[in-house]
Amino acid sequence: MTGLISRALARRAVHAPKGENSDDGTPKAPRESTRRLWRDLSPLLRLLIVTQCAFNIGFFAVLPFLAEHLGTAIGMAGWLVGFVLGLRTFSQQGLFVVGGSLVDRYGVRPVVLAGCVLRIAGFAWLGFAEASWTVIGAVLVIGFAAALFSPAVESEVARQAVVWEEEGHGSRTRLLALFSVAGQAGAFVGPLLGALLLAVDFRTACLAGAAVFVLVLAGHLWLMPQHIPGRVRVRQRGGARLLLRNRRFLALCCAYGTYLLAYNQLYLALPDEVQRATGSQAPLSWLFALSSVLVVFAQLPITRWAGDRFDLRRSMAAGLLLIASGFAVVAAARPAGWTGAAGLLPAAGFVVLLTLGQMLVVPAARAWVPDLAEEGRIGLYMGALSSVSGLIVLAGSAATGSLLDTGLPAAVPWLVLAAVPALAVTLLPRRKERARGAGATA
Repeated sequence: MTGLISRALARRAVHAPKGENSDDGTPKAPRESTRRLWRDLSPLLRLLIVTQCAFNIGFFAVLPFLAEHLGTAIGMAGWLVGFVLGLRTFSQQGLFVVGGSLVDRYGVRPVVLAGCVLRIAGFAWLGFAEASWTVIGAVLVIGFAAALFSPAVESEVARQAVVWEEEGHGSRTRLLALFSVAGQAGAFVGPLLGALLLAVDFRTACLAGAAVFVLVLAGHLWLMPQHIPGRVRVRQRGGARLLLRNRRFLALCCAYGTYLLAYNQLYLALPDEVQRATGSQAPLSWLFALSSVLVVFAQLPITRWAGDRFDLRRSMAAGLLLIASGFAVVAAARPAGWTGAAGLLPAAGFVVLLTLGQMLVVPAARAWVPDLAEEGRIGLYMGALSSVSGLIVLAGSAATGSLLDTGLPAAVPWLVLAAVPALAVTLLPRRKERARGAGATA
């Protein structure tokens, strides 16, 4: 799998420029190809990046088809299906901060292994669950498994990215972008695998997802070191209190939360727009595929381009403004009332601009966390970034749903949604000069 992913990620960057001059006339180092970037990574970083891809393959082989299974095979009412899906989100996103705290206290390896074991058990349980209470139990286990696994992996990749940058390999955002690409590749392959397995039945898809996590568990048991150099476990309490006083970090969480709220419109506002334009939601799968393909093939070149021009704050600001412009495109087109293929063009423009904004925001936000976190608390802070942002999405999604149902002029909800990420630019913490260069400034 490692070789396959590295070859796929290298296709767009094989022909790097031989060299160029910086603003003061001195030669810049030649830009590394993605293949060279992959070769320069430590075995630990390769493990974490590949397992992020595998994690998403296993996850997305099952979860996109859960609602249909609950409604048809289990026979749950619509409100109960929504409740179960909400529980899964809460047990995952809402508890990231718990997983991050456990990583700081006990280290990466035991938390990752525990997450893998719980995910295997949860998927196996879900495959055989036939009553509502058993489904709810399985879904809670699946969600909490990710609340352990993801903060552990993400915080260690972020910490390793800082070390990688300080050793002179380049901007940390390039490494974090590679991590995002691996995750998106898994999110693209997973539903395809799940769709094939559903030709047998849902249980087969669940057991296949569990099998993927068995492989992830085996890989970490074999390759993950007992102690990672430079990682210090924090025994004393009080980290949450310090976090709540960290205004700069909380401001970053709020700005990042507006991005997640905007991204959530792929599942809330976009389906309504596609239904209006075509009378069907079938084109949604193509728009989702468009987003995934853009990330897989354009993330690294865009991150390299942005790293040459922007610090972390400006990268996030540019990304949020691109996202705002995506909503504005649909708002501008709604009065025309286009339908059919022409009616899909604003939706496609929204997806492209949202995805371009995502490619700037996500690596920059993850790269910024180590600069704002207390010493030894990177797991807590990385988990809190997701948990606080998740709460914003939870509240914002309810408001968005109400906005879409108010009967206002067609363009108004999209204009309001455009204003949210645009205004979030003002929330971004002000930049502080650091010795690490533009890519590492906070």
